[in-house]
Amino acid sequence: MPKRAHLIAGLLAPLCIATFFLSTILTELFGSHAAVAQLKSLIVTPGLWIMVPLMAAAGGSGMFLARSRKGRLVDAKKKRMPFIAANGLLVLVPCAVVLDRWAAAGSFDTAFYVVQAIELVAGATNLALMSLNARDGLRMAGRLRSGPVVAPKSR
Repeated sequence: MPKRAHLIAGLLAPLCIATFFLSTILTELFGSHAAVAQLKSLIVTPGLWIMVPLMAAAGGSGMFLARSRKGRLVDAKKKRMPFIAANGLLVLVPCAVVLDRWAAAGSFDTAFYVVQAIELVAGATNLALMSLNARDGLRMAGRLRSGPVVAPKSR
């Protein structure tokens, strides 16, 4: 059961972040201020109420599964997880809440876009780190080969 929980949470948590990221970019580029405000509201509720438990479930189930494992890949995943969690809780969540409040008040000023840029960088960073963890998890499970596949040279 922990393996399945880890798989599901490990797939859905980055999917949430990717959805927030892409919808933010598209809405900023093509939407109105009202659309941006609606999106920011949806990211906070229900978005964060879905994403935060998924990230906790992925991290917790991963730690549970890794308790009896050793190796370079396990160590790499364990080193990334505190940064992913801290980035999520200390940067992404507060940025989402602040941006929601400012957008609801119609405050689309320089501060709004600075915080949004911080949120997008933090989101991209978490996506990259979570992707590395997924890659290493697939390698640990034997579903992905390690290293690049190089064709032999023909003579």
